[in-house]
Amino acid sequence: MLSLIGIYWHPLHAASPSACLFAMAIGCFANWAKNRTLHCGVTGPLFLIAGIVFLLSGERWLHISPTLVWSIVLLGTASAFLLEWRYAKRPA
Repeated sequence: MLSLIGIYWHPLHAASPSACLFAMAIGCFANWAKNRTLHCGVTGPLFLIAGIVFLLSGERWLHISPTLVWSIVLLGTASAFLLEWRYAKRPA
């Protein structure tokens, strides 16, 4: 569905950061709903917010450095995986 929208609306074209982040957010939300993994509960909203920021930036409604957004996404994702590795329950 995102790729169809991207054909007609340039900010969501196939290789855009916002489309990639929206797809990752959808995957994280689906994984969290099925498996309740801690990292998906953290990264899903993070990817969604970052996708919205890139979308607004692509529409020139918001001016923010892409390096800053990607740095926050990288740190948030790494933190989520570290939290899950440290605190999540594992099967015996």
